[in-house]
Formats: sequence, C-alpha cells, structure tokens
Amino acid sequence: MNKAATAFVFGLSASVAMIGFAVAATPAQIAAGEKIATTTTEGNCDACHMFKGAVEAGNIGPELKDVKSMVPNRAEFYKIIYDEEARNPSTIMPAFGKNQILTPKQINEVIDFMYTK
Repeated sequence: MNKAATAFVFGLSASVAMIGFAVAATPAQIAAGEKIATTTTEGNCDACHMFKGAVEAGNIGPELKDVKSMVPNRAEFYKIIYDEEARNPSTIMPAFGKNQILTPKQINEVIDFMYTK
C-alpha cells in the first residue's frame, strides 16, 4: 500500500474510533500508546495516574483500572484526553490535544493502550 493510501486508511480508522465505533487496535498501536503513557517527554500519564505497567504510578488523578468500563464511550475518552477542562473546568489535567502535546494519532494510541488496562 502506498503512503497516501496508508494515511487515508489510518485517518479513517482514527476518525471512526473517535466517534465511538469499535476498531480493533493492533499490538503496535497498543505498544505505542504504552510508550506515550509512560514516557516523561510524551503523555506521561503515570505521573498522575496509577495503572498496571505504570513506571512512576502517581496518585493525583484517578486510578486507571478497567478503563473500558470507566469510560466505555471512546469519543468521550478522546475528549477527556484532548481537553478535560472543557468537561471539568477545575481539573489540573493538561489539555493534551488542545495544547498540541499529543497528536490525534497519539491520543488514539493512548486510548488503545488504556483499554487494555
């Protein structure tokens, strides 16, 4: 598959995932999400959240356990990571998407990873 076709397919998958349809994550996407979630210079989710596999396991945010049950709507989970302040003005969680800390692809990879927790 050429680059344009690959980009289209990925973009379509990410878009479908964002609006809440189930798209099976690949092992590579899950691994990428884990790297983002546990890397200080990327998502660094474990600085504030405890979850299985967390390197630093913080306790500022809620524990991320059985995440798919906590936030079953993928589009809602995307919004939380993109800009939690829009939903909860008193949050201290960074707006990872709005502030361009993470790309839409990276946010979806974090969700893919978190849905395995």
